[in-house]
Amino acid sequence: MHKHVMVFSLIESQKWFTVNGRQRLCHPLPSVKVGHMWLQIMFKSSGGRRPKKKIYYRVNDLDRVMELQKKPSLILRLKSIIQSQKNQYLLLRDLEKEVGFVQKWNFMGIIEKYPTIFRVTGGNRTPPMVMLTEKADKIALEEDEARVQMEPILVKNLRKLLMLSVDCMLPLETIQLVENDLGLPSDFEQSLIPKYPQFFSVKDVNGRTSLQLENWDSLLAVTAREERLVCEGVLTSKGQARVLKDGNLFGPFAFQMRYPAGFRPNTNYLKEVQKWQKMDFPSPYLNARRFELADPKAQKRVVAVLHELLSLTMEKRLTSAQIDAFHSELQLPARLLLCLVKHHGIFYITNKGVRSTVILKEAYDGSNLICKCPLLLFRDKFIALTGRRDIDSCISTPS
Repeated sequence: MHKHVMVFSLIESQKWFTVNGRQRLCHPLPSVKVGHMWLQIMFKSSGGRRPKKKIYYRVNDLDRVMELQKKPSLILRLKSIIQSQKNQYLLLRDLEKEVGFVQKWNFMGIIEKYPTIFRVTGGNRTPPMVMLTEKADKIALEEDEARVQMEPILVKNLRKLLMLSVDCMLPLETIQLVENDLGLPSDFEQSLIPKYPQFFSVKDVNGRTSLQLENWDSLLAVTAREERLVCEGVLTSKGQARVLKDGNLFGPFAFQMRYPAGFRPNTNYLKEVQKWQKMDFPSPYLNARRFELADPKAQKRVVAVLHELLSLTMEKRLTSAQIDAFHSELQLPARLLLCLVKHHGIFYITNKGVRSTVILKEAYDGSNLICKCPLLLFRDKFIALTGRRDIDSCISTPS
């Protein structure tokens, strides 16, 4: 496996970072879009003052996750566009209005490549149009049932997301940034929220329309990490925690670690990891204002918050910009990127795709998501019409 220098995109113009007691000012590179910068993490070598580059080990399977989603996302988007039309077809001349001039050609390629999903008709006096094939249309009808199955999951996860925030409240615009990742319908403010007044209310807070939690439910204040430990019998076990050579241990405050094949931690590193794994920390569902971020336990709690935030998404991943949108509501640290990099056994950052994306490592087996919700299972079934064979079925479905 090749080693690559660690370089990531941040949504800031410039910022001071302290690394091993030394302050470094990072400036945006000329090749990067305005509003972005690239941060190169460095540390001092033991033999002198000159810093050397820190290596970030790539995980090809997780990079491939982003590559595998490109064509399916186009197919599913075109399906939705066609279904939104009154007569269930789209005139090809109107495609540019829907997706823009540049993307139009990508969609034209998709239409041509997958005749099992899209059928083009028309000609002579009739303008050419694209519609779903009979088989694709039949499978597309199953989406409604998948949405019905998703609703209790969505309500539960949305309540948990609000419980994670310091005031049990989030701006609607912040939720809209992650609505697709959560599995929420695009009109969730009208179609979902009003159905559950016992859980949610919409209020104007300082000029921003916000979604507020109406009732706290302590039964929901259990993280995905804790649920996994309960299933493994760890939280009810009175035996001594077992420590593995890769830094993993079976204990009530431990996280699942997955290091890349090229990473070879030394003994001192593993000792520090094991010490950190055993350290207790406050629940991410407790109000963050109660804790000083300088406290190591509070710092470990931040890792738990990020772990839970990613766990609430369908595909256990979010872009860096999406996570940054929760910065104040979840009381995330200023040097969030350094936190993610430090805990690279838990999180993986990939620059594959349009934006840098943070992935929860334990959620994947190779490039395949281990557990899929009903909506993802439906999407897999629809994409299977292309003849694609690299889609894995889920091991279990969230309840």
